[in-house]
Amino acid sequence: MIFVLHFVIILYCMAICFLIYGFTKVNAIDYIGLKPKTKFSIIVPFRNETENLPFLLDSLSQLNYPMEMFEVILVDDESEEAFKVQSLTFKVSVIKNFRVSNSPKKDAIVTAMQIVNTDWIITTDADCTVNKNWLLTLDNYIQLHNVAMIAGAVTYDCGNSFLHHFQQLDLASLQGATIGGFGINKGFMCNGANFAYTKSFFQELNGFEGNDGIASGDDVFLLQKAVAQFPKKVHYLKSQNNIVITKPLDDWKSLFYQRVRWASKTGSYQSTFGKGLGLLVFAGNLCLVLDFGLWTLGLTAFQNVFLLFALKFTVDAVLIYKSHYFLTKTKIRYLILSSLFYPIFSTSVALYSLFGEYEWKGRRF
Repeated sequence: MIFVLHFVIILYCMAICFLIYGFTKVNAIDYIGLKPKTKFSIIVPFRNETENLPFLLDSLSQLNYPMEMFEVILVDDESEEAFKVQSLTFKVSVIKNFRVSNSPKKDAIVTAMQIVNTDWIITTDADCTVNKNWLLTLDNYIQLHNVAMIAGAVTYDCGNSFLHHFQQLDLASLQGATIGGFGINKGFMCNGANFAYTKSFFQELNGFEGNDGIASGDDVFLLQKAVAQFPKKVHYLKSQNNIVITKPLDDWKSLFYQRVRWASKTGSYQSTFGKGLGLLVFAGNLCLVLDFGLWTLGLTAFQNVFLLFALKFTVDAVLIYKSHYFLTKTKIRYLILSSLFYPIFSTSVALYSLFGEYEWKGRRF
């Protein structure tokens, strides 16, 4: 039993080392010297976001980009209170979501597609704010590369609590894995809060066909479909100017359900690499939980528990540090405490996602 636990952790560490290598292979690009040429449609699905949307729209109003070269389409998914747009210097449309599938967000994007007049589309979330050079960086990258889909980074605006910093470290590990995957030509993950693609490419991929029965995954499934068919057209834009900031959740129950929602789509991944990595991450965290259980029962020595934790912690810390520094340029907090708690949290999320329901935006799935 102990041999198996050690073997799994070694495999896990090797996989994370590959992702660390991949992370370093993706070059950071912040060039914004070219004159803007690309017109964008920014699609924002929302439900009950009257408090957050003004902050997003305000950040968009401060973009260093010609206001006539982008539009914002807000897709209202049965909000309890209608959102009224104030006078802005760029075009904003508010439309109702047309539901045809089990996924409100995918339906919202498809609904918005019907009125999009540009080729390039960006999806983001209502609780986000963007960098002033967000569109300019995307535009310059598009001009310099033959690309049809671009994934970008997302980070949290954290407070001082352990809950907030736990989420930030978890997100840093996910963003690190995302960038690392692209660096070894195994892109398998992205974040719909900062995801761009052309309308023609979306249509060529037949949109969300094949996974529209799954409530989440408007970003990951589309990316994996694109990578499988046209890998050279899918890029990751690693840029300080392109990072989107979102809000962390303020209670553990909401965080648990959010991570369950994310985990529930892993089994439907088209990417074999993504499935294998997800399984290995689950196995690695489960091994630590099992080893701790064996120690409490007196069936293994504390040295074995410490060795497994130290091995996993070391490689995780390297990837998290690299990703966290790229995302925030701030000092890491609660790393050891988070690393001790994370195996229990992650294993619980993974197991619950196989059988349990979750809440999202006031609905149960």
